Amino acid sequence: MPDWIYEYLPILIVGALIGTFAIVFLAAYFALRKRQDKDEDRERHMADKEIIIRLLRYAKPYWKSFVVVFFVMVLSIGYDIASPLLVGHIQDVIKEEFALSYLFSLVAVYAGILIVSLICTYLQAMILQKTGQKILSQMRLDIFTHIEKLSHEQLNNIPVGKLVTRVTNDPNAISFMFTNIIVTLAKNTMVIVGVLGAMLLLNYALTLMVLCFVPFVVLFTVVFRHFSRAAHRKVSTATTDVNTFLSENISGIKITQIFNQEDAKMAQFKEKSDKLKKAKYNRMFVFGIFRPMVYMLFVSSNLCLFYMGSRGMIEDISFLGQTITSAVLVSFYMFISRFFNPIQTLAEQFDMLQRSFASAEKIFTILDMVPEVVDEPDAIDLPEIKGEIEFKDVWFAYKPDEWVLKGVSFKIAPKQTVAFVGSTGSGKTTILSLICRNYDIQKGQILIDGIDIRKIKISSLRRHFGQMLQDVFLFSGTIRSNILLRKEDVSDEEVMEACRYVNADSFINKLENGLDEPVRERGNNFSAGQRQLLSFARTIIHKPAVMILDEATANIDTETEILIQDSLEKMKNIGTMLIVAHRLSTIQHADNIILLSKGQIVEQGNHKELLALQGKYYHLYTLQYNKEQLQNA
Repeated sequence: MPDWIYEYLPILIVGALIGTFAIVFLAAYFALRKRQDKDEDRERHMADKEIIIRLLRYAKPYWKSFVVVFFVMVLSIGYDIASPLLVGHIQDVIKEEFALSYLFSLVAVYAGILIVSLICTYLQAMILQKTGQKILSQMRLDIFTHIEKLSHEQLNNIPVGKLVTRVTNDPNAISFMFTNIIVTLAKNTMVIVGVLGAMLLLNYALTLMVLCFVPFVVLFTVVFRHFSRAAHRKVSTATTDVNTFLSENISGIKITQIFNQEDAKMAQFKEKSDKLKKAKYNRMFVFGIFRPMVYMLFVSSNLCLFYMGSRGMIEDISFLGQTITSAVLVSFYMFISRFFNPIQTLAEQFDMLQRSFASAEKIFTILDMVPEVVDEPDAIDLPEIKGEIEFKDVWFAYKPDEWVLKGVSFKIAPKQTVAFVGSTGSGKTTILSLICRNYDIQKGQILIDGIDIRKIKISSLRRHFGQMLQDVFLFSGTIRSNILLRKEDVSDEEVMEACRYVNADSFINKLENGLDEPVRERGNNFSAGQRQLLSFARTIIHKPAVMILDEATANIDTETEILIQDSLEKMKNIGTMLIVAHRLSTIQHADNIILLSKGQIVEQGNHKELLALQGKYYHLYTLQYNKEQLQNA
């Protein structure tokens, strides 16, 4: 063997070891790439460039803060570049001409640079944290605002837990990118460039040796990027599944207990939790492979430095025409640490960056959903309405070609009380949803005061409606906050007047705190009847022109039903009233009763007229009347 092989044998062994790792790494990458691509094809993908551009739009309003951080960061970088040169110079001072005063001055300079670096790091962190929280708040607001614009159909197709994750967990990951990752990436990049420049000026031969390791760093980073992005996406998906399961099952835990299904639900939760655990293990595994690889390159470069430097000093030889002194050796040792530490940090930051990108992709999936029910370009505001409603040959389907309404036509005069009756699935509730434009019809027209509802702004249209549903939803807070729903300039006397009008004062006055009585989640500390009376008061206080009651008197005890019926009689004087009811005895005094069957109107008229026809309404009323008589007997 040639002598040079023996001379550089340790370096060749290191090179062979690194090359072997690179080959194994690439083989594993290509072997798993095909399988991973099949799984990822089923998921939505966005290019990194597109994600970065969209995220930077949130940072644009705060560009001045980022410019300040940039200049502060440049000052702090001086420590990373200057400190190795100072330590190397101190080595020369100690070795050659030792002067204590000069040594003290060098140490003072070193300490000064360190203090400046620490101050800059503190300022950088404070500015970024404040800016990041502003961006985070804006992003959450945008997501929540966009969710509010989605149609009922779109919201029905998205699990609540998924939406909660998008508003809470995902923005947190993105916030970390603005407060830490971007600036750290920029800082470490500049440190690497600055250190590389200083190394070239100090000794280009040793610098070339260090640069031999850079292609392997690039290779490992490219491979890591592919696996890290996929791993973070799986963690995000698994987290969403867990949140969705929890949201649904905690809300329905009473049903679980009633049917004694605790063990079954626990097994389902464990399955989803294990899936999340496995996804996180995979992410840890990917990162656990990458960082040791970079550390191996760092150790290998130091071994090569010490080997070449020691030979140069012991045997008094040069390397590629460059003399290696003890000062150069000490400075280069520190420079290599300064060179590879940012790369190792970049690995960690890159891991977090991929997590942020995965979260951003999930958020933009929601933000890119186009609301199905939107204002027309020429939509108008209606300051007030009379309450005249007309359906003209309306056709509607939730799913294509599965018609729920088929050519429905009717007209309701202002302040008229109209009831919709019929079997389940006949289209009663759908009509009420269409009037409020919760969905858009496929054919025909719906007019309010002679104006097509699609020509009216949605917010303006719904402002004139008051809806009282069978399942009343109360928010956590107080009775007052639930009645007002943030309506301003309303006195307590006006609130109580509305409560008296609908007979809600009968139980509010008995409460210890009155209007300030706490309301727990979903109002579960009140009975169904009390919740319904509160919903009536909430409707009255907002003074709607059209009131909608969808099975509002169902599942109510007899005593409360008497109060509610009395309230309804009073409310008829306020405006147009639309009622959906299965119990025909509750709508006998309606001005018009519309009987629906399979999405079509089969009969309409008042109670006496429909009984006189002795048709389907007469048959339904007779059946219900006989049933009630038997129950009372």
